[in-house]
Amino acid sequence: MSIPQSGGGPIERFEQLAEFMESGCKPKADWRIGTEHEKFGYLTDTLAPVPYDGPRSIRALLEGLRDRFGWTPVMEQENIIGLTRDGANVSLEPGGQFELSGAPLATVHEVRAELDAHLAEVRAVAEPLGIRHFGVGAAPIWRHEDMPMMPKGRYRLMTDYMGRVGTHGTQMMYRTCTVQVNLDFASETDMVKKLRVALALQPVATALFASSPFFEGKPNGHKSWRSRIWRGLDDSRTGMLPFAFDDGMGFQAYVDWVLDAPMYFVYRNGKYINALGQSFRDFLKGTLPALPGEKPTLSDWADHMTTVFPEARVKKYIEMRGADVGDAAHIVALPAFWTGLMYDQTALDAAWDLVKGFDTETREGLRVAAAVSALQGEAGGTRLIDLARAAVGLSHAGLAARGADEQRHLAPLMESLDTGKVQADRWLDRLQGAWRGDLTGIYADAAL
Repeated sequence: MSIPQSGGGPIERFEQLAEFMESGCKPKADWRIGTEHEKFGYLTDTLAPVPYDGPRSIRALLEGLRDRFGWTPVMEQENIIGLTRDGANVSLEPGGQFELSGAPLATVHEVRAELDAHLAEVRAVAEPLGIRHFGVGAAPIWRHEDMPMMPKGRYRLMTDYMGRVGTHGTQMMYRTCTVQVNLDFASETDMVKKLRVALALQPVATALFASSPFFEGKPNGHKSWRSRIWRGLDDSRTGMLPFAFDDGMGFQAYVDWVLDAPMYFVYRNGKYINALGQSFRDFLKGTLPALPGEKPTLSDWADHMTTVFPEARVKKYIEMRGADVGDAAHIVALPAFWTGLMYDQTALDAAWDLVKGFDTETREGLRVAAAVSALQGEAGGTRLIDLARAAVGLSHAGLAARGADEQRHLAPLMESLDTGKVQADRWLDRLQGAWRGDLTGIYADAAL
C-alpha cells in the first residue's frame, strides 16, 4: 500500500481535484512502465511469517538493504517502514508482505532487470537471516492470528475499519499479494479508453495470473482466492466501476466517485489522524470532525485517492490491479501484457472492440468466473480462455509494434493458453502429486 503523499499545496478551488489527475497527462514519448509486486516472507526453520522486530525480522531486512545497497530509509516515528532509491521504493503491507514499487522505466526488459536486481539484493540480506520469500496470491496456510502487524498508523486504522464494513477486508490486508503495473495516458480521452479496456479485461488478468487456490491449509474452491477476497471487502471503494462506461466519463466523474468513498485518515506531522467514515466533501468545506476548521491540501487528496481499490485505479496514471503475484516470469509478464495493449494505439483500439459490447452484468460475471475457474470460466456467453487468447494476441502485436522484442516476456501466458492451466492449476496438481498432500511444499516451489 501507498506511503504518505507529499508536495501538494492547499486546495483552493474544487476544480483542482480533477486538475490533479489531469496533470498526469504525458506525450507518448514520455510514457513509462511502473511495476509493483508483493511477496510473502517466512522463517525457513518454522515456516512462520516474518515478525517486524528481532534478529530475524522485517526491520533487519530493511536495515540490511539500507546498509549494504544504499537505500534511503523511510521512517514512521522510530520505526523503519520503507526504503527509497532512484525512483523506486520498498514498502510493507500490513502483514509484512515485502513490496517493491519500481521506478518508471521505458521497456519491459528494464522491468525484468530491475526485478532481478531487487530479488538478488533481498536474497543477499534475507538468506543469512534464515528468511526466504515466495510468490502466491494468498497465504496458503497461515491464519489471521499468525500474522504480525507492521507498525504503521495507517494499518491500525484500516484494520479496525475493515472489520466493520465487509467480510474479507483483513484477509486482503494481511494475507494476500498482488502484482500490478502503472501506465500513463496522453489525455482525458486516452485515460477513459484505457480505463474501460483495463476494467473490462481485468478478469483476463485475474484468470491468467491466478495463483491462490489454497487458504488456511486446504483448497478453497477458487483459482484466485485473492480476487474472491476483494469482492467481500468494501463495496464503497472497490469493484468494476460501472460508471466508467457511462457517457460523460472523465476526470471529474472519477473524482466524484472517490469523494463518495468514506475517509480513513489525515496524515499530519508524521502521524495518522483518525477520520474513519468521515467525508472528504466535508473536509473541503472545513467541517471535517477530525480537523474542524482545517481544509485539505493536494497531498491529502492524493492520500485519499490511495484509499479506494477498484480493479483499475486512476491517479496521475492508471494502475492495473487484478492479478495474483507469482513467479518472476509472471511478475514481468503482467506489465508486458498491459503495455502491449495500452501503449500501441492499434492494439488499444482492437482491445476496446473486443469488450465494448459487454454490459455491467457480463463484466462482473467474468470477474467472478475468473476468480473461481480461471481460464475455464465463462459468463454472458464469453469464455475466458477465448477472450484471453484474443487479448494476449493483441498484446503480442502491440509489443512487436514497439520494436524492442518485448513480446518474449509473454511466454508464461502463451504456455497457459496452450495448456489451459495457470499457476493455480499447477499448484493443485502438485498437491496431489509431488507434494503428496503436504501443502508446505509450496514454500520451496513458489520461491522468489
